[in-house]
Amino acid sequence: MALGARSGHDEPEKRAEEARGDEVTGDDVTDDGVSHGDGTAGSGDGADRFEVGEARSGKAPRKQRSFWKELPLLIGVALVLALLIKTFLVQAFSIPSESMMNTLKKGDRVLVDKLTPWFGSEPERGEVVVFHDPGGWLETAETPKPNVVQKFLSFIGLMPSAEEKDLIKRVVAVGGDTVSCKEGGKVVLNGVALDETSYLYPGSVPCQDSFGPIKVPEGRIWVMGDNRQNSLDSRFHQELPGGGTVAADQVVGRAVVVAWPVTRWATLPVPGIFDQPALNKAMGAAPLGAASLAGALPLVLWRRKKQLERHTAE
Repeated sequence: MALGARSGHDEPEKRAEEARGDEVTGDDVTDDGVSHGDGTAGSGDGADRFEVGEARSGKAPRKQRSFWKELPLLIGVALVLALLIKTFLVQAFSIPSESMMNTLKKGDRVLVDKLTPWFGSEPERGEVVVFHDPGGWLETAETPKPNVVQKFLSFIGLMPSAEEKDLIKRVVAVGGDTVSCKEGGKVVLNGVALDETSYLYPGSVPCQDSFGPIKVPEGRIWVMGDNRQNSLDSRFHQELPGGGTVAADQVVGRAVVVAWPVTRWATLPVPGIFDQPALNKAMGAAPLGAASLAGALPLVLWRRKKQLERHTAE
């Protein structure tokens, strides 16, 4: 009897706890926010719930676009990105001659960094750069006649430029430098003889004809090919305006890597000989002397004035 009485008292408490449990868990509310007192919240399928939601919002179900409708948009975005990259970041160029062998061979494709010039960076000694014809350098050169497709791909940067008259050479001297060379000797830059064996074409001499000394004007560069016996570079255009130098703003950008063919893949770093501190010291000697002279001139004039006053007083 005691056991039965205990069981009878426990049952109302148990039912009360179960009722409280239902209130806490909220099991009587479905995902669509409709309250079901009959506890059938989970009995409806997904389609029923979807229909209720759509009926409340008053919107028809969104239909996904087909791939063929989205394809023109994707192509358009890709073309715009390619054009922006070609204009501001990187452009491919094809090597048309043997003037830069063996660093670059005819038919190589190089990628040119066009970004840094936008931030005011100017060409530096030892860099391989692409630049527009300064005028008269490529008068006799024949350019290929590309078809419409080649022109379009070249325009957006997916093919190297074929019609533009651009050249590629190595920067040997920049504005303020003095460069010269005696026949059969080494190129002398700011009084320092350069050892160019690391990049010159095997068997090529630094210069077969003497030139200079030439003082490169500010904002201009002196360029030479690595295959000196087969390169119509600054040495051969000294009679033109600029004296064979190229304006820095005519430079398209620096060639940074050989991208094609894959067997020729290589970066194009600046040779170590152009990092010599002596090159900058020699270039800075003249400005330093001029500054010293300018500083001494007022002192000399002051002393002469004092001497003149003394003689007048006597």
